[in-house]
Amino acid sequence: MLTQTSYEEAMAAKYPAPVAWATCADDAGRPNALALGWVMCTSIHPPMLAISVGLTRYSHDLIDNAGEFVVVFPSEAMNNATMVVGTKSGRDGDKMTEAGVRLVPGTVVKAPLVDDACANFECRLAGKLRTGDHTIFAGEVVASHIGPESARRIYSLDRDGSLGAVRPA
Repeated sequence: MLTQTSYEEAMAAKYPAPVAWATCADDAGRPNALALGWVMCTSIHPPMLAISVGLTRYSHDLIDNAGEFVVVFPSEAMNNATMVVGTKSGRDGDKMTEAGVRLVPGTVVKAPLVDDACANFECRLAGKLRTGDHTIFAGEVVASHIGPESARRIYSLDRDGSLGAVRPA
């Protein structure tokens, strides 16, 4: 039997949830990343991914201005880096160095790839939609990269931010 509840309480029932990042770069080429709670496939032909980014996030304007981003699915080895990326702002310093991730230049876009990730998808901005306090950025995937076959994706296990790994299917 269903019970009516608050939006927040019902959203807590979605866990575990996939963890993703978006990387981007400023006009001078300095890299940044943010952890994403909302990412999805939106098209097969052409391949497209959409991310939802809060209006106040430093990366929001970087993505909007550059017109590109990389969707990253971090591996289990990136648990600590994910906590840094998800709790620090690039506005306040170089969180990519603090996170200790190995960045690799994108092959098509200026935003960097993350070397230890399960997968990276280079995206060119194809559209955007403001939805309340977030913007949904839809990106056409222009290049795709996978990490080691043994890499395991991480998931947010619950609202407290704990992370866990799941073996690929």
